[in-house]
Amino acid sequence: MKIAIIGAGAMGCLFGAKLSAAPENEVHLIDVWKEHVDAINARGLLIEEDGAFAAYENVTAGVDASVCGHADLAVIFVKSTATKRAVQDNLGVFGPKTAALTLQNGLGNVERVREVIGGARVIAGTTAHGATMLGPGKARHAGRGRTVIGESDGSVTERIEAIRDTLNQAGIETDLSDNVLGLLWDKLLVNAGINALTGITRLRNGELLDHPELVDLMERAAREGAAVAKAKGIKLGFDDPVAHTKAVCRATAKNKASMLQDILNHRKTEIDAINGAIVREGALVGVETPINLTLTSIIKFLEK
Repeated sequence: MKIAIIGAGAMGCLFGAKLSAAPENEVHLIDVWKEHVDAINARGLLIEEDGAFAAYENVTAGVDASVCGHADLAVIFVKSTATKRAVQDNLGVFGPKTAALTLQNGLGNVERVREVIGGARVIAGTTAHGATMLGPGKARHAGRGRTVIGESDGSVTERIEAIRDTLNQAGIETDLSDNVLGLLWDKLLVNAGINALTGITRLRNGELLDHPELVDLMERAAREGAAVAKAKGIKLGFDDPVAHTKAVCRATAKNKASMLQDILNHRKTEIDAINGAIVREGALVGVETPINLTLTSIIKFLEK
């Protein structure tokens, strides 16, 4: 399968590396960070796992779609704030039969991709893997978990099965779902409980669980999100979203959450698509979300 990874941050690097290890795949990473692109092309993509680096050399990188051309699959890993522009800037990747898979954080990414290339091509999903950038051409695999993908209408198609099989063959454990909206909210509640707290405290995911006062905030943020989802009639994939959030926290204990990485590197975060999204959606259905509002406000202050 010919695969384009749009956004070669930590998660894009991780998935690109894993997919490139399968000889039947042709993988191209696209990212605007030229130093990063040049490092990958010079020495391969270096991924640290369990304290040791592995070099993935069967991958090419470029700053735009010309490195790839039309792909069978485009996996979108840019920040939610850059989704629409990244797809517009890389339209050369999207041929008539190209499927676009968004595995991004937060709400609204599916809609942003659809605005540019149309709804029929877009597949959504979530992943519980964690990764951290270490420098140009280097990333750390910091947490493992399942990946779940699905068609927007819940149908099981040949293309979704082919994509699932490709991910599984690359060692990325992947299942199918007929409830994509629920999937996105499942991941939203996890991110709402973890990401902002890491950005505020500068702690890694697992370290949050060492502090009862932070665990309380994590639980409250996730419960608020679950209440909003219930009011919207969204079926979550977990009976206990709080327990699920803690389980992901433990599974990615060594990971620096993407929001923490953004704060440390003085970049704009995805807070508006995560905790901020819960606040907005809560207002629409009459559910108060004071913890998510507070977390959103503090992160916005730190962004300044």
